[in-house]
Amino acid sequence: MTKASDLAVSPVASRRDLRDFIRLPHAIYADDPAWIPPLDFERGEHLSEKKNPFFTHGEAQLFIARRGDEPVGRISAQINHLHLERYHDDCGFFGFLEAFEDEAVFRALFEAAEGWLLDRGMTRARGPFSFSINEESGLLVEGFEHPPVIMMGHARPYYGAMVERLGYEKAADLIAYDYPELAPVPEAAARLLKRLMDRGVITVRPLSKKNLARELDLIMDIFNDAWAHNWGFVPFTEAEIRKLGEDLKLIVDDRDAYIASYNGEPAAMVITLPDINEWIADFGGKLLPFNWAKLIWRMKFSGPPKCMRMPLMGVRGKYHGKAIGSALALSVIDAARFYHKGRGVERGELSWILDSNLPMRKMIEAVGGIPYKTYRVYEKALS
Repeated sequence: MTKASDLAVSPVASRRDLRDFIRLPHAIYADDPAWIPPLDFERGEHLSEKKNPFFTHGEAQLFIARRGDEPVGRISAQINHLHLERYHDDCGFFGFLEAFEDEAVFRALFEAAEGWLLDRGMTRARGPFSFSINEESGLLVEGFEHPPVIMMGHARPYYGAMVERLGYEKAADLIAYDYPELAPVPEAAARLLKRLMDRGVITVRPLSKKNLARELDLIMDIFNDAWAHNWGFVPFTEAEIRKLGEDLKLIVDDRDAYIASYNGEPAAMVITLPDINEWIADFGGKLLPFNWAKLIWRMKFSGPPKCMRMPLMGVRGKYHGKAIGSALALSVIDAARFYHKGRGVERGELSWILDSNLPMRKMIEAVGGIPYKTYRVYEKALS
């Protein structure tokens, strides 16, 4: 236990601790009109060692900070063994960072998380990740006025400064793009795509939910190949793919995902998600006693959310830097855009994109994407 006057940081070890860990953001963001509370039960499952497949290849400890009996901060420390096998860098991670504007609280939280990592041989700390780079990543440092979309984080403007005072520096920035009005691809690119598709060189088809397990295997094979050389990349595991399928089958239909083939070979993919944060914004994190019925009604009868998010898109690595690679990427983006535009969706978020991934950023900006949020990943050497 770490103490500073009446401040105490301790591991989450009881149901009460876990409840306080999950509910703390409600107090921190009580007067923030942009914040949307995630569902408590979903956060509980995400943190569960039995239900989150991260724990098949990782370990973690949650910490809660209190002044007296009042929760004032939280953090996680975690080790991703797949990351260590890939990079051999003795790097551990932190995540789920939330705290009131109090430097003593931030310092005590990070002392607890860093101590846990040091005890397990880690020499660097990086984050925030909740829990891995394939889940919620980065700390919001620009775009606080915009509500978070599905599976993206939010933060108070003072968070970044507090983290930097503790010696953390930028490791990478992750850019979220606003895709207003779901604008079509540029005319010249559209003509090229039409020629390639008319000749059968590129074909695009929607996901088949009847064969969801097989389709997700194919999608993740493309994605893992596409992202293999990106900064911080760790491949999705089979268990994570299965869990993704379970989570998505309730909220997506066939045309929320597309696969493009080049000369008959599956070569590009995209997954889009309805921004269900619009449906749950007034739930206060609770489904019981009546919000579950509201959610079902909204899903069935209120029409789609006005925003969709594009969290996963990739083109096989052998086509990177080639004209056909750009055409494949545009083909799946435009297929998803056409579907969502036709059903009344008004905008999208394309997130996230590494700030250093200039070819992808240029392509997104060419189709009308506007950078509107920045999530920063911080890093620090531990001593």
